[in-house]
Amino acid sequence: MKRAVGAFTMAVLFRFLSLILIVVALMLLGADVVSSLEKNEITVRTIEQVWALLGKGGLAAFKAWVQATLPGPLPNWIYSVLNMWAFGVSGVLGVVLAFLFGRRHMVE
Repeated sequence: MKRAVGAFTMAVLFRFLSLILIVVALMLLGADVVSSLEKNEITVRTIEQVWALLGKGGLAAFKAWVQATLPGPLPNWIYSVLNMWAFGVSGVLGVVLAFLFGRRHMVE
């Protein structure tokens, strides 16, 4: 019984996390739409641009750490992830988590 309660709690936490990720994706998409309307051109923010808005020091330190510690092509892969659309990454992760940890129907 105790194990079932723990699994239920984890499922609830992941469903809540998926909700937060989907809401963040919608907020980022809305910000991109507003920016596009203001500039009369399509504007889509990347994860790197959003992170830079929150604080440039953290992004620079992360890039330096990645370059110094990870071998081979891994830094380039991480830079590729940082250049993905921010709303797309958080939205896809949120939807995948929502499907994986959605409501389960009990079979008797």
